[in-house]
Amino acid sequence: MKSRHAFRWGRFSGGGARGTVGVCLILSASELFPRSGETPPRQPPAAAAPVTPDLGSVPRPVTSRAIENLYRLGEGLYSGGEPRGEAAFAELAALGVKTLVSVDGAAPDVETARRFGLRYVHLPLGYQGYPEAACLRLARAVIELPGPVFVHCHHGKHRGPAAAAIMAITRWGWTPDQAERWLQTAGTSTNYAGLYATVRRWRPPAPETMARVPGDFPEVARTPDLVQAMVDVDRAWEHLQAIAAAGYRPPSDQPDLVPAREAERLAERLAEARRFPEVAGAGADLTERFLRAEREARELARLLRGEPLPATEVLSRQFQVIGRSCTDCHRAFRDRAVR
Repeated sequence: MKSRHAFRWGRFSGGGARGTVGVCLILSASELFPRSGETPPRQPPAAAAPVTPDLGSVPRPVTSRAIENLYRLGEGLYSGGEPRGEAAFAELAALGVKTLVSVDGAAPDVETARRFGLRYVHLPLGYQGYPEAACLRLARAVIELPGPVFVHCHHGKHRGPAAAAIMAITRWGWTPDQAERWLQTAGTSTNYAGLYATVRRWRPPAPETMARVPGDFPEVARTPDLVQAMVDVDRAWEHLQAIAAAGYRPPSDQPDLVPAREAERLAERLAEARRFPEVAGAGADLTERFLRAEREARELARLLRGEPLPATEVLSRQFQVIGRSCTDCHRAFRDRAVR
């Protein structure tokens, strides 16, 4: 039987100066729409997009202690990083937000959101650009779900701003130029040409097109096992970044982080991901890159177990080797726009 999954590579976490080792798979249209032969749940037709031109709207940063890169794009729409902890959800509730839309690969914190009266919608996407089916889902979400809407990815710099741009074009009549300027304001890397191409080509859909878009919005979407493994990879890398900033010792604000254990955790998650058929099926080069990064992480773990701890320069050199390895792999396999 032919698999219903059509996987494409994409990153799921923020890059830039912070760096990243996370990857995810963009779900194909078969994940966004029901399988052939299935009867989709009956939904009322989506109303035509009531476009109210807001061409003078300028996205403005919102001061926040709990949410990265928080912006107000205009009346009824916010964009930012993943809300973590009660303080973040309290801030969103205070802003009047009613619906949270996550395009990150990680499962959202639905339970905490509910405690603050917020609804979650999970539409995980990647970095190579959004297929039309995904854009249509975002369009229907911003038209139909209670607002204001807060859309987020991991750090609020790349996928989330692109999704917010699709929503603003659909609902408030933003021009492609306005949407592209917003990506630049948010810090969306030009390495992700597919995200820029997506917002440049998107236009508000016709009512008859919107009426065919599924209106069932999951709180937590099904994602492949590989995506979950790579979420763990990204978390381990974030922990290692904090450890590196603390001189390769447990950070004062996260004293439970054990440096060698986090490096070993990164290695184990890379080893796990390497054995998934999606990686093996992409060819020997990708498999070898995963194996190399795993070995580099294990070497860092070995150094971090040293008594006494090696010089900071030695540890930093190995840390940077891992970062470069992942960046090179991203460039070769994940950062290219989908045609």
